[in-house]
Amino acid sequence: MLYRLEEDRLVRVEGSPVLEEGNFYFCTMGFGELPSMSAALDINEKIAEECMRLGISKLDNHNGYDYMALNVPHENNLLKPSQRVCIYFRPNLLVMIYNHSKVIHNIIDALEKEGMPGITLPRILYTFFDQLTYDDTILLGHLEQEVSSLEEGLITSRKVDCIKEIVHLRKQLLTLKRYYEQLYDITSLIEEDPNNLLDPHTLKHFHRVSIRVDRLFHSVLNLRDYVTEVREAYQAQVDINLNQLMKLFTVITTICLPLTLIAGWYGMNFPMPEYTSSIGYPMVIALSVVIVVWVIAYFRKNNWF
Repeated sequence: MLYRLEEDRLVRVEGSPVLEEGNFYFCTMGFGELPSMSAALDINEKIAEECMRLGISKLDNHNGYDYMALNVPHENNLLKPSQRVCIYFRPNLLVMIYNHSKVIHNIIDALEKEGMPGITLPRILYTFFDQLTYDDTILLGHLEQEVSSLEEGLITSRKVDCIKEIVHLRKQLLTLKRYYEQLYDITSLIEEDPNNLLDPHTLKHFHRVSIRVDRLFHSVLNLRDYVTEVREAYQAQVDINLNQLMKLFTVITTICLPLTLIAGWYGMNFPMPEYTSSIGYPMVIALSVVIVVWVIAYFRKNNWF
């Protein structure tokens, strides 16, 4: 969809896309529409081909225009494939190519219905980047709460096996780390603005976005450290439980060892004096009970179990 900037709002351009000299245009389209629209919008063929290929987030400064590619994590599930957004920007045209982006839809709806005082192409670009990370502090807060609940469950023994939750959280944080790392690189390059596409006021706004992205990036690093601490605490608890189990087995083995010796002694196939005694068998039983009771009492006294 092609829009023309008029006063404080966007106006849809009906029919075939024709760019009139002296006007400024904002265009949104899906990747499937790009091959048929690129010629009409005078978008470089190589840029159009690059848009269709999957790749990392980046910004390339060309002669007279900028090309950006973003891989935005899915807002409802960070582990789903990222949503790709490509941006082509020159003095009179801003194009955003995507398959689905709630952020772009919200921006267009707001600009069509309510407008924006002093609307410009750089202002629209800034609004897009601003909205990308506007609510991310809330997202990180929810992740921090998940980690905190996991830690509390381990401390109170409400959770016995939490390795799946730990791995899931680490994957989500890794996705956010890569996203903010690449987004920070892009916003920093936008601030350099070698093609002079942005006015000084918008550059100041982009500097604020860069600071916010950098802060979010370090928050993700802190959360990763937090998850690592929880994982280490979980591993320590597993080791403690294993040691307790091995201790129990050792105590049982130690208690049974004298009985094994007695059984082996009287299991030998030759006559012994005790066999002819009427109290020999009861004495062996009594001796076994005394040994077991003494060993248990000794272990209890030393707090070995």
